[in-house]
Amino acid sequence: MARDQFDWPTPMQLGTDDILKLSPDAASAKAAIALAMPSRWLRPAFNDQAVWGECPGSGATPYRVQVDRQGPAFRCSCPSRKFPCKHGLALLLLLAQQPVAFTATDPPAWVAAWIDSRRQRDESRKSKDDGGAAALAGSASADTGQGPKATTAEKPSLRRGDSMRQQRLLDGLDELELWLDDRVRQGLATLSGQTATWNDIARRMVDAQLPGLAFRLRRLGRLIDGSESWPARVLGGMGQLQLLIDASRRLADLPDVVQADLRHTLGLSSSRETVLADGERLADDWLVIGQSCRQEDRLWERRVWLLGQHSGRWAMLLDFAHGNRHFEHSFVTGSQRHWTLAYYPGNAPLRAMVVDTPTQTSDPPTPWTRAAPTLAVALDALSDTLAANPWQSPQPLLVGDAAPVFGTQGWMLRTAERRGLPLALATDEGWPLLAESGGAPLAVFGEWADEALRPLSAWRFAPPVSRLWMAE
Repeated sequence: MARDQFDWPTPMQLGTDDILKLSPDAASAKAAIALAMPSRWLRPAFNDQAVWGECPGSGATPYRVQVDRQGPAFRCSCPSRKFPCKHGLALLLLLAQQPVAFTATDPPAWVAAWIDSRRQRDESRKSKDDGGAAALAGSASADTGQGPKATTAEKPSLRRGDSMRQQRLLDGLDELELWLDDRVRQGLATLSGQTATWNDIARRMVDAQLPGLAFRLRRLGRLIDGSESWPARVLGGMGQLQLLIDASRRLADLPDVVQADLRHTLGLSSSRETVLADGERLADDWLVIGQSCRQEDRLWERRVWLLGQHSGRWAMLLDFAHGNRHFEHSFVTGSQRHWTLAYYPGNAPLRAMVVDTPTQTSDPPTPWTRAAPTLAVALDALSDTLAANPWQSPQPLLVGDAAPVFGTQGWMLRTAERRGLPLALATDEGWPLLAESGGAPLAVFGEWADEALRPLSAWRFAPPVSRLWMAE
């Protein structure tokens, strides 16, 4: 099967040592050296853009080998899974060592078609990069649900400030992509004990006005060495970061609601004025079901989670405080309020703001009658939400038919059918929750992230609703 590789260094003329450094392993380098002889090649040739030739193998048809000199980028019809394969390396070695073996000529159709497709792809990518950056820079504000305010952006224009902002965004995406590529090439084992490395790249994302990416990088860094499964969880998170980079470069081509989700994830959410003017509004009796706070340097972030009595909808109120843990409004977990909320735009809206003054409501809430879902129902709903917006993290999750248990893998919720859900609790943190449950099922609410539930509160939903436990 033919394969491409596009991300090698860019020198136009490479010496033997430079070429061998491109080898994926020592075995490929050794095999390439053995193939770098004129007698092993048919019709080797080149022009200013490409090098090509045919190398007989074990089959009846010689392998077609071609190298784009602007990469260099390699393509070969051999079945090797290595990039570049020994044939591509050998062709460059032969050109470096015995250029007289090559003919300077126009490329055959199979080479010309590949080069043309690569040039068109480069132009298309550049166009999408420019359009994606313009759309990113045109966000109404840079307030994120996952970090501090980064900048105030306005609608796209031709002003110098917009151009500089676009370039910072693109440079930040390029830097992160290269950083991720280096981590994968070096292997996940090298990440152990390297939390500071993640904090460094996170700071550079803040400088690039991408605080949402900085938040994700710091969170991934905290997973390292935290459990036996950390390599798989970190690799999954790195994959999501690459998806974010790819989507950001194509932002202008995405539907409006997906663009909104992506901007929010990057840290470029809509302004308060835009949400109040255009956001979906929902009036309901809202239960304050949980709260969480975290500190990053001198910035405090608070998430207040609400559950609608009649709609069954989730909502998240997000606040920031600088210097100390003092927020404009206070919320009591377990309290109910009749509010009208305005949701931030998105494919699966979650973040919202209160349209009414939070301390004043005109109508008293009705008694709570909504039951907590079973684990199976809750996970099905979570799956649908993640399918609509895979980048929102954390997600709210309420489970009503499971009891906390402690075992060799740590704390988890377990149903009567012995289905389990891992809990993000230290060993000593789970005992108060277990004591409140008495070993029986209860309703547990928390934040789902990194394949575990971080409990924030526990409840009895038999009327009247009562809070049994709350995370400190």
